[in-house]
Amino acid sequence: MNKQNEVSRRDFIKNSTGAAVALSIPYIIPASAFGANDRLRVAVLGVNGRGKDHIKGFTNLANVEVATLCDPDNNVLQTRAKEFEEKTGKKVKTENDLRKVFEDKTIDAVSIATPNHWHALAAIWACQAGKDVYVEKPGSHNLSEGRKLVEAAHKYKRVVQHGVQLRSSEALQEAVKHLRDGLIGNVYMARGLVYKWRPDIGDRGTEPVPAGLNYDLWTGPAEMKPFSKNYVHYDWHWHWNYGNGDIGNQGIHETDMCMWGLGVDSFPEKITSSGGKFLWNDAKETPEVLTSSFVYPKEKKIIEFEVRPWMTNDEGGTGIGNIFYGSEGYMVVKGYDFYETFLGKEKKPGPTRKAGGDHYKNFIDAVIAKDPKMVNGPVETAHLSSGLAHLGNIAYRTGRALTFDPKTEKFVNDDDANKYLTRKYRAPYSLPATV
Repeated sequence: MNKQNEVSRRDFIKNSTGAAVALSIPYIIPASAFGANDRLRVAVLGVNGRGKDHIKGFTNLANVEVATLCDPDNNVLQTRAKEFEEKTGKKVKTENDLRKVFEDKTIDAVSIATPNHWHALAAIWACQAGKDVYVEKPGSHNLSEGRKLVEAAHKYKRVVQHGVQLRSSEALQEAVKHLRDGLIGNVYMARGLVYKWRPDIGDRGTEPVPAGLNYDLWTGPAEMKPFSKNYVHYDWHWHWNYGNGDIGNQGIHETDMCMWGLGVDSFPEKITSSGGKFLWNDAKETPEVLTSSFVYPKEKKIIEFEVRPWMTNDEGGTGIGNIFYGSEGYMVVKGYDFYETFLGKEKKPGPTRKAGGDHYKNFIDAVIAKDPKMVNGPVETAHLSSGLAHLGNIAYRTGRALTFDPKTEKFVNDDDANKYLTRKYRAPYSLPATV
């Protein structure tokens, strides 16, 4: 790995733990930063799923104007624009093609809530166009484009926030500080849990593209396939062409928390995964059940990750969250804003807290200050936490234990596994060779 990448990784850890140290000190934007009509103009790209929360989150900020909504499905787009006008009393500009948004010089920042296969490319194009970026998790659809996103953010000096909102939780910043300060001793293992209710989606076959949907734009860099409601709109998550399964969906919050809490700033060297489809004979391609382990032999740390789709027990009182194990106790993280600790052999209750934060505001504050180091979810987290999920999926897809070189970001002497680190991009939606 080149020297620049090594520096950015050190900065990543420094910035992440710094947020925990300074969690009690609010960042105040001086009044002089704003002019009389000086509001940041934000465009939301992708407004069917998470995009609805993006619209709400940015609309709630006094110094932000949601100026444009963009979606290749005009039916969804016009519905969302109507809802926006009814709620705010203002009309909002609409676009079907995100490239037109990037060309709009009046847009300061974009918020990306498209399907996964668009995340990195849209974010890179936005950086090249001089826009700051809030990008939903995962920050990439494959590992190599995650590295390209990091390069683009640094080259164009853009603020890039990864949509892992738990990093803005005051409680979880405090939790990480406890881990750094040795509350539970030597923290050697993290466990990520994604126990979501994922029912049978059936198999709806193919059909003509519905009126109002620009299916070429929706497909973007992915392989063009016949239209199917099996993947448009939500169930693309379970198809490799567009999504990454639940480890690459909900799981990115938990992979990110695992890495943040353990204090690891690189990829693991040893990866194993097993799982499959055991419940439903439906159209999903990704595994319903997935058990992965990620070993850091030099750091003497391990991440265990578990995905389950249906009936299951909780662990430590949580089904969506993390558990950290140390030599003197353990910590349970529940969801996005709560932790509790248990100390010693007797599991005596230790520090606990529930408190949230505003990830959207944190992004906007950094944009106003023109300081990428202010974001709680820096671009490196987009690459690392998403990349960890990709590595787990690759181990599952190859069906064997893998050895990875964190410096080259390649599998060791393994062409079959390395082919999954990127994809074939469909012109004109191609990942730039040089960002």
